[in-house]
Amino acid sequence: MNRFPIWVLAILIFLIFPMANSEDQDLKQLKQVLVQFMDKLSPGNSVRDVKWGWNMSSDPCRDQWEGVTCDKQNYVKKIVLEMSNLTGVLDANSLCMVQSLGVVSLKNNKISGLLSEEIGNCRDLTHFYISGNQFSGDLPDSLSQLNNLKRIDISNNNFYGELPDLPKISGLISFLAQNNQLDGQIPDFDFSNLKVFNVSNNNFSGPIPDVKGQLTKDSFSGNPKLCGKPLPNTCPPVPTSIMPKKKSNKSSSQKLLIFSGYMILSLVFVCFFVYKFISKKRTREYEEKGGNEKIATPDTASTVPNTITSSEFKADGVPKTAEYSLTSVETGMVPPLVVLTSPLLMGLGFEELLRAPAELLARGKNGSLYKVMLDDGVNLVVKRIRNCGISSEDFKTRMKKIDQAKCRNVLPAVAFYCSRQEKLLVYEYQPNGNLFNLLHGSSNGQIFDWGSRLNVADIIAESLAFMHRELREDGIAHGNLKSMNILFNMTMEPCISEYGVMGTENQDQSFLSPNNGIESSNAGHAYSTFKDDVYGFGVILLELLTGKLVQQNGFDLPRWVHSVVKEEWTLEVFDKALIQEGASEERMVNLLRVALQCINPSANDRPSMSRVSMRLKSIKEEEERSISSDP
Repeated sequence: MNRFPIWVLAILIFLIFPMANSEDQDLKQLKQVLVQFMDKLSPGNSVRDVKWGWNMSSDPCRDQWEGVTCDKQNYVKKIVLEMSNLTGVLDANSLCMVQSLGVVSLKNNKISGLLSEEIGNCRDLTHFYISGNQFSGDLPDSLSQLNNLKRIDISNNNFYGELPDLPKISGLISFLAQNNQLDGQIPDFDFSNLKVFNVSNNNFSGPIPDVKGQLTKDSFSGNPKLCGKPLPNTCPPVPTSIMPKKKSNKSSSQKLLIFSGYMILSLVFVCFFVYKFISKKRTREYEEKGGNEKIATPDTASTVPNTITSSEFKADGVPKTAEYSLTSVETGMVPPLVVLTSPLLMGLGFEELLRAPAELLARGKNGSLYKVMLDDGVNLVVKRIRNCGISSEDFKTRMKKIDQAKCRNVLPAVAFYCSRQEKLLVYEYQPNGNLFNLLHGSSNGQIFDWGSRLNVADIIAESLAFMHRELREDGIAHGNLKSMNILFNMTMEPCISEYGVMGTENQDQSFLSPNNGIESSNAGHAYSTFKDDVYGFGVILLELLTGKLVQQNGFDLPRWVHSVVKEEWTLEVFDKALIQEGASEERMVNLLRVALQCINPSANDRPSMSRVSMRLKSIKEEEERSISSDP
């Protein structure tokens, strides 16, 4: 029998001991912050029973400290200490050092003092209940930074002042603040998403925001200065009489700065007009010398030339400057710009749109995407398409049919232009980016938790199912569904963009189903396209579940997921951020099953979007029941 080399044993000991020491150190730090939190929360803790825990000589998870709940990896997930006769103050700094803490409930104690700004560091917090205590002071602005927060209950305390910007928390479904001394106006929450809301018996004033018929007067009673529905007292009309002007308190130095600013601005305008005058003069001289010999015909003028030359780009393809116009066409006959839905654009001409300053957002093989700034401050996005595989007449019909469908979460084109070789689609600008960026790194610090991902999937499925029902007879599917085409509006609601823009032969090959377009008949071709939308949605579900790119350096997401599931390593599929968050494995597996049905290689075996939407609503309802059953 061979002896085990001593030097190998020494190396193993050397490697294992630091890991053990690191784990011991983490546990020690966790106990220290928890004990510090309890020391400030409950002075005189020594009178507690031995089983209470909350000391340095025991383990919060293994020894089951009072009110502490841990997950399988021994991460502290909940602290629930209701009606525990706690009389101290809330040390938010210590509390928020507990990583992965999702639920804090301190209801019906005697905790006093302020709720400090440090509460904004509890980034994983989903449920926060401190009702029935003696808190006072203003609510911290940092409360609005808790992007994962689902439910908050601060009722029956002595809070005063205005509410922070809580509508920033897009996933909030419950807010209780009754029986305090809060004042100011009620912020414009997303009342279509809130399941529970109560601000009664405070000092709020002004009009109540549009609650979308979700709430009754009981949610707002006891605020004498509030007005508007659902309360019986209507708001007084906004006065139109001349209001007394406030006296200016600006110092002479401030006035001098303002005057200097106007002078500089005027100088800029003068220089601009001189530049334009010289440019036009040079162009005219050049044309008189025969420099522009080509005469624009109606056919050539109707196409929009691309004015971005290679000199405007660096070697890596990035624009040197972000601002230019869509085109230099100033003469010739062109088809009109068709305005569909937006009253803001009534009277907008094609040439006016083309001459407006534009910022290049993206370029692809089938066209480019621009952000356009009109003179009146309206921001638009123009999708410029070449060779979309749809005739001009069919394209016009499609745009009008899609506009008539009117689905809330499908972004309609507000106008379009159509010539023989080129087409422009005009959309309202959506300021919060797209799903691809939120998932794959350009999220600007936004946390994209399990509940938010499930909500996005549910809204996309419901909207796509609606469009399929409305436009099935016309055979108009999306045709190019992918995460880049899921945009977020002002309230971070997902909207499907570019519906029905591309013909089947021009879709992005990375997101196509394996047997796209195999049917030869018109009806079969349309059916295949609808089933391709189902496949594209399944790929989006895989992105939401895994956090991985669809295609990268030979990596193929659907193929990889199939291989992992086949080897029965299903949990390896899910995004580590979701696992660390403590998202329900059961519901993630259920959503994965839906995704795998959607990406079935056989189009005929894929479910309809209506069935997919029903399944997602069932999963979402299970998630909401789970949340509501938490303390």
